[in-house]
Parts: sequence; structure tokens; C-alpha cells
Amino acid sequence: METTKNIEKQVENTVKKSVKKGVKIFFFTLLGIAVAFLFGYIVMHLWNWLMPELFGLPKVGYWQAIGILLLSKIIFGFGGGGGGHDKTKKSHKKKFFENRCKTMRRDFSEWAHYDEFWKEEGEQAYKNYVERIKQNQDGEGNQG
Repeated sequence: METTKNIEKQVENTVKKSVKKGVKIFFFTLLGIAVAFLFGYIVMHLWNWLMPELFGLPKVGYWQAIGILLLSKIIFGFGGGGGGHDKTKKSHKKKFFENRCKTMRRDFSEWAHYDEFWKEEGEQAYKNYVERIKQNQDGEGNQG
């Protein structure tokens, strides 16, 4: 008697879990379809708003917008990120970008006092430079 009740409870729990899982699958399927329709609608309106005016392209319908969206996903990828979470690949990429163009990097710490220098000496030095150029141009103009 007692084992029959346990079996009935197990079957009941299994049925409840299966129904919940079925409802979730149904709900997320409907949600996916709704999102797909929404994306198509958004692509259609963005295309019809921008492309004819900017590039002189024709307006598109809903199914053409879905085709454009699908084509762009095929060409540019579905955003999967390339598989699992491989830490060695990430660390390799990080090292690559850290070491990239190391020889071309400059130490800009010497520029920390540039503003102060310009206020004290640079402005006057520039004015002297401009005067020298004017004198050279005047000297060349007088000789010709």
C-alpha cells in the first residue's frame, strides 16, 4: 500500500515536471517567434527610413527585411563567440594585444611639463621663430 502511494507520488511529480518543461518550451518558442517578427519589423522600418533617402535604394517589405536580416547574420555571424570558454585562448589574445607594437610605443612622461614650458619659454621662442622667418622672406624679397 505504502509503495503504491510512493510510486503514485513519483509519477505525479514526473508529470508535473514534464508539464512545466513543456509549458516553458512552448512559451520560449512563442517568445523566439515574437522576437524574430519584431526584429524583422524593426529592420524593415529602419531600412525604409534610411536607405531610400541616403543611398537611393528601394523600400522593402517585411519578408525582404527578414531576408536582409538573415543574410547579414550569415555574412557577419550569429554572435556565438567561437565556442567554449577557453582560458588559454583569452590569455593568449591578451598577451598578444599587450605586446603588440611595443617598439612603437613612446614614453610620454617627458611631456608632463610641456604646458609649463610653453608658458615660460615656448611662446617667446615661437615669436622669435616667426620674426626670423619674416626677416628671411624680406631678405629674399629685397634681393630679387
